[in-house]
Amino acid sequence: MSETPLSPEAQMQAIDLEMAHLWMVRTFLKHAEETEEDDELQEVARTLYDYMLALGPAVQANDPTAYLKQAKKKFRKLRQAYELFEEIQPEISDHTNFKMAVVSCRQVVQRVEALLSASTN
Repeated sequence: MSETPLSPEAQMQAIDLEMAHLWMVRTFLKHAEETEEDDELQEVARTLYDYMLALGPAVQANDPTAYLKQAKKKFRKLRQAYELFEEIQPEISDHTNFKMAVVSCRQVVQRVEALLSASTN
């Protein structure tokens, strides 16, 4: 996925929009009965939340430099959480809600990765 170069402000805004989708995945996982019974799934939900939490202060301060620094610093953990979720999802539930949550999480991770590499700098 090739991105047109974006200003830091545009990158921050676009990534923050993706966080809305990630929030919905995290909320679904947090409230799913299956999560109560599975430590790995709890860890996925926590990691998604931690990524969003790390970005919050910079977006509130409208500080694209700090935002992108945090987004890059924490991205590896976000990717690992998604990969774990994708791996364990079939064992946890074959329900469409879980399948779509994996698809949504994958889309966010891919989009954030592309946006992080779409810098004008």
